[in-house]
This record gives sequence, structure tokens and C-alpha cells, in this order.
Amino acid sequence: MSLKGKTLFITGASRGIGLAIGVRAARDGANIAIAAKSDQPHPKLPGTIHTAAREVEEAGGKALAMQVDIRDENAVAEAAKKCAEHFGGIDILVNNASAISLSGTLETPMKRFDLMFGVNVRGTYVSSQACLPYLKQSAKAGRNPHILNLSPPLSMKAKWFAPHVAYTMAKYGMSMCVLGMAEEFKHDGIGVNALWPRTVIATAALQVIPLANPKLGRTPEIMADAAHAVLTRDSRCCTGTFYIDEDVLREAGISDFEKYAVKPGEPLHPDLFL
Repeated sequence: MSLKGKTLFITGASRGIGLAIGVRAARDGANIAIAAKSDQPHPKLPGTIHTAAREVEEAGGKALAMQVDIRDENAVAEAAKKCAEHFGGIDILVNNASAISLSGTLETPMKRFDLMFGVNVRGTYVSSQACLPYLKQSAKAGRNPHILNLSPPLSMKAKWFAPHVAYTMAKYGMSMCVLGMAEEFKHDGIGVNALWPRTVIATAALQVIPLANPKLGRTPEIMADAAHAVLTRDSRCCTGTFYIDEDVLREAGISDFEKYAVKPGEPLHPDLFL
């Protein structure tokens, strides 16, 4: 149940859930490739690839900070190659990077539509494509390779689409990658799964969600612990599943979730798609 010595390539890991997953793995002694756009401090968003690298190393891991736009297939391929050369391979890909806009059809500019599809769908596909040759090598070496997408369970009910058609399609695109790639690469021994939170997670993304109150959510650490539980499972048996953080942790024997609450005792706001 350890990720010691494993190499994780995490997109969007300069802050939030991606960073939390990296820090949790680093506590085991893992190598973390931080692939994100934030090279310089942002006036409204915390963290850069460099501050994330420091947190990873302070937690006990080894870090490689890389400024990458995951929409650029050449940049991602170069980053994956650099990561593999630096750490000796890639064992785990976490497709965490995502763009969000909870807007209706008439209120969604095409620039925003293109951003969500570029980051969520194309970015996930590009990153998976770039890392898969290394994940196949990891499988042959018996190193338990995984792809984990931070995306929701698929459901073709209109209620999940109507309030924000573009965003739902973009997130479901990530989930469809799980559905297809899990089947495509199961004989290679690569586990491909999705993970989604039961409740709102207090990250910078809440700034763009109307009326979202971080006090009614949980910290990114619950997603990090759940991701750790999935990524330490046998990749040949654990694939094609859409996990919910709370359910994963219950299966791992954790029943006390108050430690993850931003404000213990407050009612929790359920996340989107659940």
C-alpha cells in the first residue's frame, strides 16, 4: 500500500487537488512530475509549479517542475520524455487539469467552450497518449501502472446537462476516455479509472461557481487519500471504474470524515453530477 519509488505525472498539479495528490504520494517517497501552466504567481490563484515542487520535496518526495500547456501535444510529449529520462520511467498519470464554466448555452462564449474542450478532453487525451508508452513499460516491469482521471461517473440524464451543457460535455469527455482506454489497455495491465468527490472540495475552482461556499465542503486531502487508495490497488484488477472519494475510503476502512471538513459540523454541499 505504498507509492514509494513510483513516478507520477500529474497535470494541473501546481495547486488544489492535483497538488494534494502529489504531496500525498510524496509522503510515501514517490517522484512527482508537476505539469502545469503556472510558472509565475497569479494575482488570483495560489501556487506555481515551483511552490508545488517545494511542497512535494518537503513531504519527502522528489519533484520535477515543468511548465506545460497540456493542449500542446508536442509540449506534452516532450514533458513526458523529460520525466521518464529524469526519473527512469512513468508509472502513474493523473489527469487532473481542468477548465470550468457553469454557464448556459447562450452565456458560454466559444472561447470558453474551446478552453474547456481543449484542457479537459484534448488535454486528457494528449497526456494519456504521451504517457502510455511509458506506462506499458511500467506494466512489463511489474510496477502497477495506472491512469486516474478526475472526472465524474457517466450518466445520460438531461438534468446533468441542462444547466451547463458545454462543461458537462467536456467533463464527460474525460470520463469517456476512462471507459474506452480501460478496455483498450486492460490486456497491457494498465488500470484506467476515474475519481470524483461526493461533496464540494474547497479549491480555487469554487471562485467561478455561483453561491459556492467553501465552508460547506471538504479539503483536497480527501481526494488525495482516495486517489492513493486507488493507485495502490492492483492495476490488472482495478480498471474501468468510476470511483467516488467517500466510497473508496470506506472500502479502505476509513469512516471518520470530519477531519476533511473545512468547517466540522457544518452541512456539506454535494458536488456536481451526484
